[in-house]
Amino acid sequence: MPANILILDDEQNYLLILEAMLSDEGYTITALSDPETGLAYLDESEVDMIITDMKMPKLTGQDVLEHVKKNFPHIPVIIMTAFGSIESAVEAMKIGAFDYITKPFANEELLLSVTKAAQFAKAQQENKQLREQIKDRYSPSNIIGRSKPMMQVFDMISKAAPGNSTVLVTGESGTGKELVAQAIHQASPRCDKPFVSVNCMAFNTGVLESELFGHEKGSFTGAVARKRGRFEAADHGTLFLDEIGEISHDMQVKLLRALQERTIERVGGGESIKVDIRIVAATNKNLKEAVEKGEFREDLYYRLNVVSIEMPPLRERREDIPFLVDHFLATYSAENNKKFEGFSPSAMDYMTAYEWPGNVRQLQNVVERCVVLTSGTVIDTVDLPAEIKDEEAQFKSAVDLLPPKLNLADTLDKIEATLVRRALVASNFVKVDAAEMLGISKSLLQYKLKKYKISGK
Repeated sequence: MPANILILDDEQNYLLILEAMLSDEGYTITALSDPETGLAYLDESEVDMIITDMKMPKLTGQDVLEHVKKNFPHIPVIIMTAFGSIESAVEAMKIGAFDYITKPFANEELLLSVTKAAQFAKAQQENKQLREQIKDRYSPSNIIGRSKPMMQVFDMISKAAPGNSTVLVTGESGTGKELVAQAIHQASPRCDKPFVSVNCMAFNTGVLESELFGHEKGSFTGAVARKRGRFEAADHGTLFLDEIGEISHDMQVKLLRALQERTIERVGGGESIKVDIRIVAATNKNLKEAVEKGEFREDLYYRLNVVSIEMPPLRERREDIPFLVDHFLATYSAENNKKFEGFSPSAMDYMTAYEWPGNVRQLQNVVERCVVLTSGTVIDTVDLPAEIKDEEAQFKSAVDLLPPKLNLADTLDKIEATLVRRALVASNFVKVDAAEMLGISKSLLQYKLKKYKISGK
């Protein structure tokens, strides 16, 4: 798509020459002799580049440049000036002009400057689109959920994101802790800076230290060159430390120092390097219990746990399962060039009844498997993996899967809901048979289905 160029010059001859020359090169040209009209035009139209004369009545080229840098910083500005006014052009370069051309100009010189500015404008636009795509991908709106626990997560993300405080995201494996970290970053003032992630469990202590802080050439066998660590790579951005509960005591001491002083030293180096980063850490461990057992430093725990966000397991937000299923179904259908009407009601009942020990990650895997292996347009119970339909796997231990801090009423409700789902599955979703199996009336079963938001055939 050709660049849209706005030309501002009070000399009509130059407007005509520039418009003819640049139009022949394929650019879309708007040529105006009044700079005030030009600035008003900017508010209403898409402009990729501006070419402006330095000396004009009402407004100078520098006035135009200052207005553009303040309100449209992504638009490159080329200044045209007479030979005797080069000093003012140099001054304009200092405050952000893309280039300057002296009058009378050589056509080749002008076209080269315009080509470079057009390439710059295109790169700026592509970067803007990429940032928007990333922001959309990792915004809270793309963490699927409408349940009360997820509404609380979204609220915490919105409160935590604007600041610089360290955030600790907790929850079982597969609940989406890294998505929360990315959403915090994208909603923060650091969103246009790096988001750097490191899985602390993937490295032993020595390698992890090098990964985080970098190393100097020759600091150990195999260190053939200086390497910047993840702390430096995340400077002015966000560093996500996943599986933070797995790091050794020695590494805990070094990490604590880095967090307290906001400085690091590369392995084998003595220089203190300042870093400006925000830390988001995640773990599936209970760090408070680890502190009590002496497995995790208390001072590091409190340094990390300034803001705490807990991701609920999928079994505690079953009402979100149909929305997650639809989301993953649409994603993998597009990737595999298939079309599906959806999951059948009975298949969805099995999906919502299952305890999902692997949480959202396991659900995602099941949906992808169904998309790949199902030949029809509706995914039915016969298409589901065996573990989803196996009663023993479904309900192997309702009590063991309950959070330990539930009060008695909540605990009994969750056990009752699990027993109701079990009876439905065992009776092939025939409600009369399920009620008989539970020893209750059909009307009471209907009440409990509504109470626990359990669907049936």
